[in-house]
This record gives sequence, structure tokens and C-alpha cells, in this order.
Amino acid sequence: MKKITIALDVMGGDFAPREIVKGAIEAVDCVENIQILLVGEPGVIYKELENTGERDNIEVLPASQKIEAYEKPSIVKQKKDSSLMVALEAVKEGKAEAVVTAGNTGAVLLGALLSWGKIEGISRPALAASMPHREGRFILLDAGANVDCRPHHLLHFAIMGSIYASLVLHINNPRVGLLNIGEETGKGNSLTHSAYQLLEKAPLNFVGNVEGKDIFAGTADVVVCDGFVGNVVLKSNEGLAQLALYYLKKLGMDVEKIIPYLDYAEYGGAPFLGVPYVLIKGHGRSNAKAIRQAIAVAKEAVEVDIIGKITSALSRFKGGVSL
Repeated sequence: MKKITIALDVMGGDFAPREIVKGAIEAVDCVENIQILLVGEPGVIYKELENTGERDNIEVLPASQKIEAYEKPSIVKQKKDSSLMVALEAVKEGKAEAVVTAGNTGAVLLGALLSWGKIEGISRPALAASMPHREGRFILLDAGANVDCRPHHLLHFAIMGSIYASLVLHINNPRVGLLNIGEETGKGNSLTHSAYQLLEKAPLNFVGNVEGKDIFAGTADVVVCDGFVGNVVLKSNEGLAQLALYYLKKLGMDVEKIIPYLDYAEYGGAPFLGVPYVLIKGHGRSNAKAIRQAIAVAKEAVEVDIIGKITSALSRFKGGVSL
């Protein structure tokens, strides 16, 4: 069986390069049929690889620059030999099938658009985060890539999220909900009013508006919103989970069984949907475990041909729904 090659941005993330390289080592030791390209400054990478033992499924791809978390996304135009851009180009050139990075979200999105472009028919790529509810998981998108959106962007997010939930979460006919301040039709602002009308007409299993308190109860499998709201939901949930664990520990309760449901590291990373190759964005604070899981997510996305399925499914919408 042919190995799936994943380009890993070693220099991106708060704990780079140590935790990134460590995560790669863990991944090749427990995830079958993968090849990792460690992309970054060779001297730094080889130092992290010392005493880890030789592995024939890890290679180093040199990059002389790195993109810092504080830099504006446009920096990717100047830092063409950054670990992020070299990783993206490696996929474009056929050296790898996917990219995993924990770097600057804005830079990742802009870099992917400059290097790869978009899937035809999609106006904007979206970050699709997997989050817990009472019965399993749901997909939230956009989780932070697009802070200003128009109604048709939310329609495209819903289409891509529905396909992803079906293929990766294995949910038949996923329920799509529009995140809003009330369940009733007509609630919200001009964006949600117009988006509701588009979603209602689309060939999706649209269940209407869903409130923030309901998404964790499992009322929808795909929750759609703009990236500003989505990122607030994502970070608020993260903080609330940490607070809950803090109080449970303080009360002397055993939280070890709960942590896998709430720890972002368990789910690794979120895919950017709408670009023509697999791109997985890890949390900025990704540790080795999160990187290992993100690599596993990337492998699965390649195996199920998520990009091809999204591209093919878009043809169902042409003519009936404006793209």
C-alpha cells in the first residue's frame, strides 16, 4: 500500500519546534502507512531528532524562514521560503498529499490561497472545527478564518460541512443548523436572515436556527456561522471546559475519564475546507499529542478523498442554488 506523505510545518505554533517534531515521531510510530516531511530549518530539526532513533518514514525538507504568530497574514508574500509556504508548495508539486500546521491562522489561509487557489464554486475556504455534544461530535464552521461574511459564504460553509460530517464523522444525511440568537425564523441580523433563505432552498438537511445553548445538546451535526462568531464559540467552549475541569478537580473528583471528551488535543486539528488539497490547522498551542492526532486527521482526509468529494458534490448545487 502506498504511503500517504504529509508535509508538517515544524516552525509553526507556540511550542514549535520541539512539540511538533515530537508529535511527528509519535505519529510515524502509531499511524500506519504515512511518510512525514519535516519542513523547517534543518539544523533546528536535526537537533530535535537527536536520540530519537532513525526512521525511514521521516524526511527533512529545508526552509530558511518562519512566520511568527504576531505577523500579519500578508507576510507570506515576503517569506516565500518560510516553513509554511515550502510545505504548501510541496503539496502543489506532488511531493506530499497534505499539510499540517499549527501556525498563524490568517497566514495559513492566505498562503494556501496564494499557493493553491480555491475549489471552483467556493467563494471562501472555511475552518471546520470538530466539537463535542451529548451524543458525539458536530462540525462548527467557520471557526475563525473569515470574520466578515456574506450570506452565500454561509451557504458554501454548510455544503462543505455537510459533506465533511458525512465522510469523516460518518453521519448519514447530516443536520445543518444556522447559529443564531433564537430558534424562530426571522431572528438575528441581516446576515442570518439572508443566509436562512439560501439554506432553506438548498438540497441540505437544514433544521433551521440553533441557539448557542443547543449546539452542545446535539441539535445539529453541522453548525454554520461567520468566523468571528465561530471563533468566539470555539474559544469560549475551550475556556469553559478548562473551568469545569478545574472545579471538578478541586472537588476531588476523578476527571481522567472526562478529559478525552473535552481536550482539544484529542481531535488534533481542523481542516480548511474549500482549498484544492488537504490542509489541517492545529491549535496554536498544539502539543505533541495534538500534532499526532492532526496528522491522523490529515491521513484520513486524504484516504476518503474529501477534496474530490466536495468538488463533485458542488455540481449538485449549480443551477438550483447560486454559487
